[in-house]
Amino acid sequence: MGLGVFIHRPDSVYDDSPAERYQFPQQYLTRVQACLGDWIVYYEPRKITGTRGYFAIARVQDVIPDPSAAGIFIAVIEPGSYLDFARPVPFADENGVLERGVLNEQGRISGRAQSAVRPISPADFDRILSLGLNERHAVLPREDERIADPGFVEQQAPFAFEQVRERVAFITSRIIRDRVFRRVVLGAYDERCALTGLKLLNGGGRAEVAAAHIRPVEASGPDIVSNGIALSGTAHWMFDRGLITLSDGLEILISRQANDPDGIRGFINRTGRAFTPLRPHDRPHPHFLGWHRENCFKQ
Repeated sequence: MGLGVFIHRPDSVYDDSPAERYQFPQQYLTRVQACLGDWIVYYEPRKITGTRGYFAIARVQDVIPDPSAAGIFIAVIEPGSYLDFARPVPFADENGVLERGVLNEQGRISGRAQSAVRPISPADFDRILSLGLNERHAVLPREDERIADPGFVEQQAPFAFEQVRERVAFITSRIIRDRVFRRVVLGAYDERCALTGLKLLNGGGRAEVAAAHIRPVEASGPDIVSNGIALSGTAHWMFDRGLITLSDGLEILISRQANDPDGIRGFINRTGRAFTPLRPHDRPHPHFLGWHRENCFKQ
């Protein structure tokens, strides 16, 4: 097993679905196999307009040949392991390149930085993960919440490898994952309900919207922003109970079984369409919307 970096482009020619699979050519097979059973960090190249840099982590469950393409393979992502970073991490900051393993002996960026799949040291992985979680803000509890395992928060671990294991074990906690997921989804939607368009803040400045999974975690829905939607309390209740859903074109659909369809029409925004994030790849994915229509929506 070994930690790795997988480069992913939104406009990739490969059939990637970061929370489910990563498609790659045979030349990277040995490197991907080295990550089997271990964690990888996803990275968008600096040449991408509006790049997120390092933007998520996931665990590689299996590596298989792609049955539809000769010489192509698929890294199967372990269900429930994918997690978008609360704060995307740039390739470099004021202290220099974060992934020190791409530097040569002269301290310059080497050709390794261009590799679509490459190993990453525990120290580099831990550094990126720590910044991505934005621990001081994104995953710290509110005053009325407690983290189940406070022993995780240590000033220094004796070995980087052990520190990484503690950190990734920590983020498998459903409490922590929900907190990070909320931060990512609400950030994408500017803390605005996708169905009503309302942006309401309480007296403490906390947004009164929830980050809802389109395909629930209990039904193997991943913690990826394209499987999330920001909803106010009433909209969330109706969405979960199948009284409203979205078409692939993001039109708001109202169930025939709703006992007050006119009231619902007056409740949602006048356009009849959901408000969406600016980044196209943050918007609800048809794959998850289709699941919701087939399994939750009351026709």
